[in-house]
Amino acid sequence: MTAQPLTYDAFAELATADPAIVGLVLKGSRAHEGMITRHSDHDLYVILADDATTDLTRFAGHRTAELDLVIVSLTAFRAAGMPGFERYALARAQVVLDRLDGDIARILADKARLSAEEAFRDSDTWLDAYVNSLYRSIKNDRDGHALAARLDAADSIRFLLELLFALDRRPRPYYKYLTWELARHPLPGWDTDELLRAVDRVSATGDVAEQRHLFALVEAAARQAGHGEVLDAWGEDLDLMRPRQGDRVRP
Repeated sequence: MTAQPLTYDAFAELATADPAIVGLVLKGSRAHEGMITRHSDHDLYVILADDATTDLTRFAGHRTAELDLVIVSLTAFRAAGMPGFERYALARAQVVLDRLDGDIARILADKARLSAEEAFRDSDTWLDAYVNSLYRSIKNDRDGHALAARLDAADSIRFLLELLFALDRRPRPYYKYLTWELARHPLPGWDTDELLRAVDRVSATGDVAEQRHLFALVEAAARQAGHGEVLDAWGEDLDLMRPRQGDRVRP
């Protein structure tokens, strides 16, 4: 007789009945309203009380088309994504079980909000990386290296998005959730539709006029947030990246 695959509902029932489990957190597409498809599995963090033991650890590493489990201690859960690629996933995760009087939810809230110091430091880093790729892209376009120009432009968009979310003290969403995130939580001072159009166009074409127009907006925002020193370190090279008379940006 073939054993039935473990389902999300069946595991959630087992975990809820086990006092060693202090929290269950669902992440991924099932934690993003409107993003579920027929391919969506259940990505579940299972959080154990520190020093607790449970028979459910036999499911550690369980991974099927229906259910992926990550079983961690409470201490390890606090550290997850801090920093790391999991931070955005946990920032938008849903609490399924919280036996700690809201502490699981507070841990997720901490992951969703960068500290002021962290945000400023990261913004400096991402701004410099963005300007570097932008500068390379425009130089390559000038010198006739079309492929290199487009690749550098595409690179610059990743750094740009990291920067814009860091300026708002938020982890950058995965690209899959970028439109979802901006529709529900717009970036202050940015028109979401215009930003997404610019990101799409620069990534696809490396259009220099578009890149310069976008840089003008970034420069203003970065200087307002106190990052002028990073920009000024580029000296006269900034002139190559700023808009020029005759530049035409498509609507």
